[in-house]
Amino acid sequence: MPASPTARLLPSVNELLKRQPLAEAEAALGHEIVLRAARKVLQAERERLLPSPAAAGEGTLDIAALAAQAAEMAWLAAAPSLRPVINATGVVIHTNLGRAPLCAEAILAVQGLGAGYSNLELDLASGKRGDRQDHIQGILREVLGVEAAVVVNNNASAVLLVLTALARGKEVVVSRGQAVEIGGGFRIPDVMRRGGARLVEVGSTNRTYARDYEDAISEKTAALMRIHSSNFRVIGFTNEVGIDDMAELAHRRGVLLLDDLGSGSLIDTTQFGLMREPMVQHSVAAGVDLVCFSGDKLLGGPQAGIIAGRREAVERCKRDPLMRAMRTDKMTMAALQATLLEYLKGRAPESIPVWRMIAAPLDELRRRSSLWASHLPGSEVVDGRSAIGGGSLPEETLPTALLRLPRKGSPQRQLGVLRSGGVIARIQDDSVVLDPRTVQPAEDDALLQALSDAGAM
Repeated sequence: MPASPTARLLPSVNELLKRQPLAEAEAALGHEIVLRAARKVLQAERERLLPSPAAAGEGTLDIAALAAQAAEMAWLAAAPSLRPVINATGVVIHTNLGRAPLCAEAILAVQGLGAGYSNLELDLASGKRGDRQDHIQGILREVLGVEAAVVVNNNASAVLLVLTALARGKEVVVSRGQAVEIGGGFRIPDVMRRGGARLVEVGSTNRTYARDYEDAISEKTAALMRIHSSNFRVIGFTNEVGIDDMAELAHRRGVLLLDDLGSGSLIDTTQFGLMREPMVQHSVAAGVDLVCFSGDKLLGGPQAGIIAGRREAVERCKRDPLMRAMRTDKMTMAALQATLLEYLKGRAPESIPVWRMIAAPLDELRRRSSLWASHLPGSEVVDGRSAIGGGSLPEETLPTALLRLPRKGSPQRQLGVLRSGGVIARIQDDSVVLDPRTVQPAEDDALLQALSDAGAM
């Protein structure tokens, strides 16, 4: 097809690069990014004009508009899509927002190691190759009282590795009410199959007894396994076997006891008016062979999966070929080690953001909301509830004091405007609200500026 008269008027790439604001973008961003943007804009314009008789008859082109379009495309291409946001939803462990914010010491540790080389796999005393797990194993032994530990990239990996290393080709006995699905379609029966273990379900959805486990144990049984229902609750006519009784049974019958705790709390949640979340230390004291839990939920550290318990079982996991595919990098190791040191030094929960948010007094939350309201005519402070989130403490909430924004258009539109400015809020009673529980005090000024920029003030 011959080129239309208008298409023949398209500028060359070099000519477009000389036009403002594209030339300014090139000076700031470099030639390659801007060159790609200019080529894409010209190609799109060429494809638009060639089959269009109406466009061909126009006879002129707005080259300045093409340069502006290419400049915008270049700036967008150069901007990182992963960016900080202010979590004003009141959901403390927000999976979509990266779960737990790191404590100050963990941030410093990541900065320190990320800027240069480290002794990740070097024994400084001998000069020989070291094991990266040694950096984290020692402190986990101290904090949890276990014989050994290993860290992988998340708790799902931890569970898969444990099943593959310890139960491949054998049976694992699980209460029927615990054969659950967690986020992202991650189902325990599927994980069992992928790990090469055979799931044996016992009991019923709501009631399982010790005799159910005992009757299911055979020469094919590798382990009993408890899977904490961290993202749902079954209430009413229920019964489950405690971890102490499961440990007694497993050891008496000569099989392993595995405990998937999910969130992995190291702190008693009842002191904050919440239901009791199973603590890692309790499982260790009960005598489980291995416990698996997350590093980035109630622990308050980076994304990681922790396997801890008896040395022989941990070593079998470390020797499995899957271990190398699941190992963590130096940044995760640094952040996790620094976070665990806060527990070891007795500075948690005050120094760990997740626990600081959970423990925030209602009076302080009301004071901060009132301060925000003083800058925002038409807003008001209302009562509400904050959620723990992250698959932890299902249906458990904490009282809070919300800032309700004045209505300007639809609530959904207001949410979108706030999101574009990096503020993530929620809707309550058909109005947009902000929860100070999950807005760190150092973010207050940025929040008020974002509200101003969004036209909410």
